[in-house]
Amino acid sequence: MRQGETFVIIGPSGCGKTTLLKAIAGFLRPARGRLLVEGSPAREPGPDRAVVFQDFDQLFAWRTVRDNIVYALRVACRVHGAAAGKRADDVLALVDITRAADRYPHELSGGMKQRAAIARALALEPTMLLMDEPFGALDAITRNQLQIELANIHRRTGVTIVLVTHSIQEALYLGDRVMVMTAHPARIREIVDTSAARDVETAEFAALTGRLRELLVHREEDDAGEPPDAALA
Repeated sequence: MRQGETFVIIGPSGCGKTTLLKAIAGFLRPARGRLLVEGSPAREPGPDRAVVFQDFDQLFAWRTVRDNIVYALRVACRVHGAAAGKRADDVLALVDITRAADRYPHELSGGMKQRAAIARALALEPTMLLMDEPFGALDAITRNQLQIELANIHRRTGVTIVLVTHSIQEALYLGDRVMVMTAHPARIREIVDTSAARDVETAEFAALTGRLRELLVHREEDDAGEPPDAALA
């Protein structure tokens, strides 16, 4: 991945998108090859690779939203006291949930829980923000709103984002590049530059939508004789 980009991984269910994301996060070790983050092997989890999952229940139920963030800072980054509180308040404002700072997770909607999870991840000031279908379980209106907010957050922070999704629209709206994977056993079909597609009303968006659809339905037998997978550059 390139520093500061949003790199999207898309492919059929069960092809290994989440497995790849977990390997980047350091939760799993690759059977072959190496994963490097800023030139160093990603052998174990670290605060430089913060993860946001699809599951709404990522927060500690017995802590408020703000306390969830402060706790993560204390444990993962050794940031304590007023410094932790200040950073928590900053990221709560960034994702626009300051009003929910003193609420507990059970008092939040699904969208608010995901905002809180994103805030906690950003508080760690990671090199990479890894997101596994973070909006997949939300209703269409909330999902669209959070896509817009994530794009704004990315512009403001410049953090490198790796996003797994099943949505072509989401991939095009958020992604600078989209990696299309084949069905299991997964291969990299193609890495498509989608940085020109942001507005759904443009010809570029329509053309790239068609291109990604074509790649996703491409038959496995058509791959015979193709060169080895493209590198993750």
